[in-house]
Amino acid sequence: MGAGHDHGHTHAPPSGATGTAAAAYRGRLRIALGLTLTVLVAEIVGTVVTGSLALLADAGHMATDAVGISMALLAIHFANRPPSERRTFGYARAEILAALANCLLLFGVGGYILYEAVRRLITPAEVDGGLTVVFGLVGLVVNLLSLAVLMRGQRESINVRGAFLEVLADALGSLAVILSAAVITATGWRQADPIASLAIGLMIVPRTWKLLREALDVLLESAPKDVDMAEVRSHILGLPGVEGLHDLHAWTITSGLPVLSAHVVVDQEALDAAGHEKLLHDLQGCLGEHFDVEHCTFQLEPSGHAVHEAKLCH
Repeated sequence: MGAGHDHGHTHAPPSGATGTAAAAYRGRLRIALGLTLTVLVAEIVGTVVTGSLALLADAGHMATDAVGISMALLAIHFANRPPSERRTFGYARAEILAALANCLLLFGVGGYILYEAVRRLITPAEVDGGLTVVFGLVGLVVNLLSLAVLMRGQRESINVRGAFLEVLADALGSLAVILSAAVITATGWRQADPIASLAIGLMIVPRTWKLLREALDVLLESAPKDVDMAEVRSHILGLPGVEGLHDLHAWTITSGLPVLSAHVVVDQEALDAAGHEKLLHDLQGCLGEHFDVEHCTFQLEPSGHAVHEAKLCH
């Protein structure tokens, strides 16, 4: 005996979009991708003209942004395909895999930037500071536009957050490019360029690590971070007619789709038709009022029933 319940507590996406949380921001991701490709081309030209490693580092970062945002868009496409008999949740986890791939890209780019920066510290190269400032300003302005476009979506979807963090790291990188170029122009101190590159590389790591942990939590089916399992257990056990609880599980399919299931031990009176319906209503109402869980499934069972399923449900 069980029931599924959707109480609609997920955050409403813009434009009335349906599907996973990230699907609502598909258009914004496309805008961010167009802006990123524009800056990428400009910075590649700027690197050739100025010889700036910081600008090259930022261009490399832009290239991974373009790949990362493209992966996010591709993941949204697959994640919003309908479920099938074989894939009962569809391809919703594709968004989490895209976020994980974004993390690997960011770590790779960060490592390369750090390596090149150390090499240039040892052997400084000539840099045209004035032109580097111009290209850095172009990158900063476009990155700020992309951040504005993705700001809301990164709160709703780990997939969009991966793209947002890529762009944020780029914006910081552009700022570092401008500062280093200004120092070179004013003082001629060429080490400012690789030092700025080191700063770009180091800024990537903490945010990427946080995103990686969030993606792994979903893949490992950890309880949603905003759902206190002890409190959920307490709320369910506090309902009239509930004698016990076991096999309580909560996990996240993808951003915006947390689910929960439980076996609820009830007294015999609650298992007649009227009691069954009332208790399910109470359970769903309780969780719907106190917790932001997209889908709840309950199995109501008499005392002692758990012995018969001990090897099946853990």
